Amino acid sequence: MNPFLRSGLLFGAIGLAALAQEPAKAPVEGTLINYLDRNSKEVGPQVARLTQEVFLLKTELIVLNFRQEYGDRIKMERVMFAANTSDKVAVPGYVFTPVGLAAGKKLPGLVMVHGGNHIQLTASWFPWIAEAVRRGYVVIYPEYRGSSGHEETIYENSYGVTDLADVLAAAAYFSKKDFVDPARLGIFGHSRGGMLTVRAIETEPKRFQAAVEIAGVMDLVAFMSYKTDARRQDMASQKAFGGKLPNQNLGAYIGVSPAFFVEKIETPLLLLSTTGDASVPYQLHGKRVIESLKAYGKTYDEHLYELAPGGHEYLFADTAEARDSMKRTFDWFGKFLKP
Repeated sequence: MNPFLRSGLLFGAIGLAALAQEPAKAPVEGTLINYLDRNSKEVGPQVARLTQEVFLLKTELIVLNFRQEYGDRIKMERVMFAANTSDKVAVPGYVFTPVGLAAGKKLPGLVMVHGGNHIQLTASWFPWIAEAVRRGYVVIYPEYRGSSGHEETIYENSYGVTDLADVLAAAAYFSKKDFVDPARLGIFGHSRGGMLTVRAIETEPKRFQAAVEIAGVMDLVAFMSYKTDARRQDMASQKAFGGKLPNQNLGAYIGVSPAFFVEKIETPLLLLSTTGDASVPYQLHGKRVIESLKAYGKTYDEHLYELAPGGHEYLFADTAEARDSMKRTFDWFGKFLKP
């Protein structure tokens, strides 16, 4: 890892009812945003402001690191695209294209979706992005709302709502680029990104021609049953869940869970998981969706690794399982997107 990046790193959640939930209301003239107080003498606001500053620093270090390592062959463009919600947020992201891409040439596109709670682009994703470009794809990596590194508006979480909206907005934006073939669009995600990947192909079944999810969160009801109290309360506090746990607002958690809408899927889907995943156990998440895909007669494939090193994060390790996972992913995309 780049030493500057290492130094920077040291510095530092709708239901059946919610499916009909109205998007955020557009602000009327005179509505203001209460940003974090940069001059507060109180410890809480100071820590919150410092946290955002550290995330911003991390963003700059990540960009510098990528450009230093891959800039001779991959162009990294920082973009701001329009959200498809009525609040008119501009969502940040990155577009990756080969250096020297000929004008007018259209390539298949991949939407890569990170996971985590307040996570952002990290060096762990660099090999996946580089491999995609090497194989003839262009990539968009959206920093959906709930991500870090882009100030308070993007940092605010609404698990399964604004994050999904932003991923779909990224796909729509990307599809209009003159170097993207919208008839050859794929989506790929890990963990929360896997959840968003499957919800995306359930929500817009005609948008994508292939999808891959790795260790994705498929059932938020199950997810909330085994997480720590702090994590459960953090999730419940988000607007979509109204401060309520599943026993008080079950529909909201069902509504964002891919496991309950498999019948809507038309996109060919590859699912990759490992046993021993302590964050997203296979039996509760991947296995259930695979069984549903089979029951509904969907086009899919799956592979389960046995105790892959790294557990939930196994795809980012330098191991045989991670390399096989990458190969299976791009073989799947290649079959349907034909770069």
